[in-house]
Amino acid sequence: MPRGKISKSKGSGLTTMRLRIIFSKTEAMRYTGHLDLHKTWERTFRRARLPLAYSQGFHPQPRLNLACALPLGFTSECEVLDAWLEQEIPVEEVKNALDPSLPPGIIVSKISIVDQHLPALQTQVLSADYVITLLQPPADLIEQIERLVSANSIQRIRRNKPYDLRPLIEDLQIISTVNDQPGLALRMSAREAATGRPEELLSELGIPFETTRVHRVRLNFGGDNG
Repeated sequence: MPRGKISKSKGSGLTTMRLRIIFSKTEAMRYTGHLDLHKTWERTFRRARLPLAYSQGFHPQPRLNLACALPLGFTSECEVLDAWLEQEIPVEEVKNALDPSLPPGIIVSKISIVDQHLPALQTQVLSADYVITLLQPPADLIEQIERLVSANSIQRIRRNKPYDLRPLIEDLQIISTVNDQPGLALRMSAREAATGRPEELLSELGIPFETTRVHRVRLNFGGDNG
């Protein structure tokens, strides 16, 4: 099917379009969790009076699909949301309706129409890139980074289960961030059942999360996901 073509949803009888929305989650939304963010987007579509599509069955759910959960306390400039509407609406009209309806802390940078039959977003994310500002960098930061990068295995416990953090760290470098503060450029795996969490890397470095600012700058997708 050509990308962007409107099609019938299976079993629903409704004509829908699939929108892909790229947005930032800024400081004002930093402490809004994944489930609350999902609800925020549902309320935003309602305020914008856009015909959001719902699933079928006894408990219809809004057809909203976020690519990758952003942990509490993080900000981002690259969040991706797929939303299904019950009718075709020009993208410019959608953006004009959404912008004044968005809460403080969410900024939409791009909206496009994508193929209905593309895979679910979360199954296509391979990795995520972060910039971490260190407000109180440890004196031995270079040594600690070298230890992690050279390690063959970094055994940790998550939810009472052991796992190896090392293969989830795809790249790790020391950089200068805003106002020349030291920071980290980090790429971590974000595959299903193999997701690296920046806060656990910080814990391994002995850096308290509250002395950092973690900002997601890119989601890396595999395959043809529009």
